[in-house]
Amino acid sequence: MTSAAHETLNDHVAPPEAWDAIAALYDEHVAPGEVDIATAGLRLAGLQAGETFLDVAAGTGGLSLPAAHLGAKVLATDWSPRMIEHFTKRAAAEDLDAEGRVMDAHALDLPGDSYDVVGSQFGVMLVPDQPKALREMVRVTKPGGRVLLIAYGNPERFEAFHFFLGAIQAVVPDFEGPPEDEPMLEFQVADPDELRRRLTESGLENVAVDTSNEERIEVRSGQQLWNWTVGSNPIPGQLLADLTDEQRADVVRVLDGMIRERSGDNGPAALTAPLNIGVGTKL
Repeated sequence: MTSAAHETLNDHVAPPEAWDAIAALYDEHVAPGEVDIATAGLRLAGLQAGETFLDVAAGTGGLSLPAAHLGAKVLATDWSPRMIEHFTKRAAAEDLDAEGRVMDAHALDLPGDSYDVVGSQFGVMLVPDQPKALREMVRVTKPGGRVLLIAYGNPERFEAFHFFLGAIQAVVPDFEGPPEDEPMLEFQVADPDELRRRLTESGLENVAVDTSNEERIEVRSGQQLWNWTVGSNPIPGQLLADLTDEQRADVVRVLDGMIRERSGDNGPAALTAPLNIGVGTKL
């Protein structure tokens, strides 16, 4: 990996254009598998039909579409216009009471004390200044309302991540991988105590962090896992910037073999990742 790629990761730069570039992959390969996770999180947050729900860094609606299906009045926000375009199309196709707007999680263009529940699933998990984004989420929550954050837990147990890195290193033995001096953005609250601390410091009370849920990714081919990984956020694409087309094809072939070995040539391979689901109340 080039030094420029390292600098990008260390600077935590993933501009809206980077998210625009993966929006179609995210919508096709990532968001559909998030429904069960979203349902678990919304249940923990106590979302009720008729309540107002704000989704921050919503992507294409992995959390906000299930919220709308529960009967909430939904506003989904994301700083990627392409993500919001995909969300709006899905909401319209499903005839849901849901609106999408382009908005930065660090500076929500919304009045304070406005929403019954404010949530983010795999979104604010990835922003450069998470404490600032959490304070914004709390600001726009009504007194007595709840804030929900869903993020990845222990990266050592994130199987898809390790499958992907292992396949790259099999093809490119000197591949450096992500920088080791600080956690990747998606793991910044992998420690449940850190998530609890950040939610509390954002101004929430009665904070609880549930660690009983996990993400389950079912894949049948190396290409499917490649699409899921590259479509999930811009960081994998940055890590892969120096690979040739031939090396990328070889990585997919290695992934094919890993998936066959995991599944025993009998249906899809199930890869899991631990989750931290934090909920707190604004008093």
